[in-house]
Amino acid sequence: MLELEPVIRLSVFAVVLVAMALLERGFPRRPQRLSWRRWPSNLGLVALSSGLLRLLAPAGAVGVALWAESRGLGLFPALGLPFWVAAPLAVVLLDLLIYAQHRVFHAVPLLWRLHRVHHADPELDASSGLRFHPVEILLSLGIKAAAVVALGAPPEAVLAFEVLLNATSMFNHANVAIPGWLDRPLRWVLVTPDMHRIHHSEIREETDSDFGFCLSWWDRLFGTYRAEPRLGQLGMVIGVEGWREDAEQRLDRLLAQPFRRGG
Repeated sequence: MLELEPVIRLSVFAVVLVAMALLERGFPRRPQRLSWRRWPSNLGLVALSSGLLRLLAPAGAVGVALWAESRGLGLFPALGLPFWVAAPLAVVLLDLLIYAQHRVFHAVPLLWRLHRVHHADPELDASSGLRFHPVEILLSLGIKAAAVVALGAPPEAVLAFEVLLNATSMFNHANVAIPGWLDRPLRWVLVTPDMHRIHHSEIREETDSDFGFCLSWWDRLFGTYRAEPRLGQLGMVIGVEGWREDAEQRLDRLLAQPFRRGG
């Protein structure tokens, strides 16, 4: 399976992105006006980040896991945990790591300037789940790699986590209307679009809530869960003041944004 990593990741990415785009068109949650202008830049960011990762760290987190496994490094091998315990535990703990990382990127001003590129999207849809500055992506890889070595996470679990994280990011940013009878039970386990959309509100206390990307447990456990935005799902304003203009959605502006004043 691991030798097919690029095929698996690209296939899941394409299927989920197309599925979310079709659902957004058929069952939109909020009206949008800038979708066709934003998508090229948002997809351009993920293309640049992917190319940079393949150039600087071609093996990625899975390669780090293979390296650690070949040397018997990490907590799980030291404890002698069987694969069936280590694999799901690794996925859960890596998801907790992403939750913690997300909170740090909001709390530290320098890191927020990088992460602000993601939040400055004036509308929210599946492409927003791919809109991250390449420097943030590189920093995130370094954090994940350190955690993978410390845990001794199985390479298969790391691949599963990476695929799951990418897919759920597109899902929970999607502009899809999910009926309440389904959303309410679903968000006890997964971060749903209505839950994560609150995190993209311009109101800072709402921005600093609902940090989860995949599992919704962490927000409930650590007191950062918010059920609804103050102005409602249709009334809330998305984005960051000063960065919503059409011109700011150009790829060159997004790349330069962390190094410019404002926000």
